[in-house]
Amino acid sequence: MARILIVDDSPADLKFMEAALNGSPHTVTALNDPNQVEAVADQLRPDLLLVDVVMPGRNGYEVVRGLRRQPGMDTLKVVFVSSKGNETDVKWGLRQGADDYIVKPYTQEQVLGVISKLLG
Repeated sequence: MARILIVDDSPADLKFMEAALNGSPHTVTALNDPNQVEAVADQLRPDLLLVDVVMPGRNGYEVVRGLRRQPGMDTLKVVFVSSKGNETDVKWGLRQGADDYIVKPYTQEQVLGVISKLLG
């Protein structure tokens, strides 16, 4: 059982992601404010971060860079979840430290497949 943190500014996307993970053995925490990620992650100690790229004030790349600077977050698995889905966007996301990239719109099977691949 893993601890999964979801960060997205869209309430609809957060609900969809939570619903996709409903019934999985994982503990899921959803957050709609990218400025709170470090504080929440420090308490939660997630195993996996699902994070949107395009958010107001602070994008997903900045969120991941901030988390990577925190002690103990070097083993955190990161998946960008974004509507920015062309090849260069995906490559850039992986270069920014993501372990995988999901393009919106996505299916529950895609989400569960990526989580299974990354968490075993």
